[in-house]
Amino acid sequence: MYSKYRKIRERRRQGFTLVEVMAVLVILVVLAGISVTAIQGIMSQANKREAEIFVKSLDGPLELFLTNHGSYPTTSQGLDALLNPPEGVDVSKGEWPYIKDSAVKLDPWNNPYQYAYPSSRNSNGYDLWSMGPDRVSGTDDDIGNWK
Repeated sequence: MYSKYRKIRERRRQGFTLVEVMAVLVILVVLAGISVTAIQGIMSQANKREAEIFVKSLDGPLELFLTNHGSYPTTSQGLDALLNPPEGVDVSKGEWPYIKDSAVKLDPWNNPYQYAYPSSRNSNGYDLWSMGPDRVSGTDDDIGNWK
């Protein structure tokens, strides 16, 4: 008789109980939540870094434009002046395009980069910035060429 009950008990332990399955599911959901949060933080930092690199990368072409033409492109000419000669600019002094066409692109949040000359924030003469993750210019999360 003892062996009969032992076999019944052994048969019952062959599968997982509902509590065990639920515990595993809870652990998996918690781990997934932690990893999604970590990945979002990493992506946010990567987007900010991409915008910083782009802003810094245009310093050379804008300085070359200044050297060749005596001033930076105006706000109305914008960054397009690095691709195409603006009206009234002596084309014999320029080396168009100063940048590749693909260089003037949208920021990581799909907004155009902002450009202003003369500068209101930077002692270097021009302002170049991304509006940042909030997509609003003039807020603390703007990423620009000023300190």
